Amino acid sequence: MNVGIIGCGMVGKKRALALGSHDLLWAIDTDIKRGQAIAALKGQPKASTDFNDCINDPCVDIVIVSTTNDKLAQISLLAIQAGKHVLVEKPGARNFREMEDVIDLAQKNGVMVKAGFNLRFHPALMKAREIVDAGKLGELMFIRGRYGHGGRFGYEKEWRANPEISGGGELIDQGVHMIDLCRWFLGDFVSVKGETATYFWDMPVEDNAFFCLSTSQNQIAWVHVGWTEWKNIFSLEIYGKAGKIQIDGLGGSYGIEKLTYYQMFEKMGPPLTTVWEYPDKDNSWDLEFKTFVDAINAGSSLNGDINDAYEALKIVDKIYVGRTG
Repeated sequence: MNVGIIGCGMVGKKRALALGSHDLLWAIDTDIKRGQAIAALKGQPKASTDFNDCINDPCVDIVIVSTTNDKLAQISLLAIQAGKHVLVEKPGARNFREMEDVIDLAQKNGVMVKAGFNLRFHPALMKAREIVDAGKLGELMFIRGRYGHGGRFGYEKEWRANPEISGGGELIDQGVHMIDLCRWFLGDFVSVKGETATYFWDMPVEDNAFFCLSTSQNQIAWVHVGWTEWKNIFSLEIYGKAGKIQIDGLGGSYGIEKLTYYQMFEKMGPPLTTVWEYPDKDNSWDLEFKTFVDAINAGSSLNGDINDAYEALKIVDKIYVGRTG
């Protein structure tokens, strides 16, 4: 597959390095130097500041859109109009309404649109999915999750702090990842309650969000995401009637990725505990792109598609509209 990347910041670089044997033809960014830097990593593809150069190239099969949130839906729509398959980074848009035309046109043009939910492809999350699918936890009861970082000096001046560009704060940033993971394990939510707050950063968007999501079976996801975690954290606990999974860390600054499986016994007592650690390099980006290409070639369903991003953003919207603070 021939690929073009539009948006050559940190995430665009991760995507470029995860292409495997596939060819990068275009590296597009409003800052030509960033485009050139990505191009230098991948055998000198063309660099440009005009995303139309990539979208209008008939040799490009897949467009990766890793821009700021305000451009995600717009560029995705133009790429779909040109007949390209699209991998658009989460959250996919500033709100679910911006996604509706993207979904409709993708169906009309018969192209695949993948949402960038790389956490689904982390080894501990994939192992958790395997354990749950095997029925080892029994009926699932609830999920408890925490995810966050502490920002960095000057964070309040970056684009994520501008709601016109970002669409919101931490809820639409890392919160979308957690909402997606909770939906992945529990299914659709019929009740959404949440609060947002700005505790530390001087910005017009929230730096913390707290929410409770419930399914029709009263399975609950209780989640906190924040930009005031002075030590980066990722923690996801999945509780079933026959056991529990606890996932900690994502590698790097989040600590070694680890899954602990607690298997309960009929007569209760201390559980049988099994631990898997994943200290290797994060290859979730590589695996996510590979499965995207495989799905295109096979015409099969996607693991984390644009509809999943749409549903996550609808939940975000309910929290923003329904908050009392």
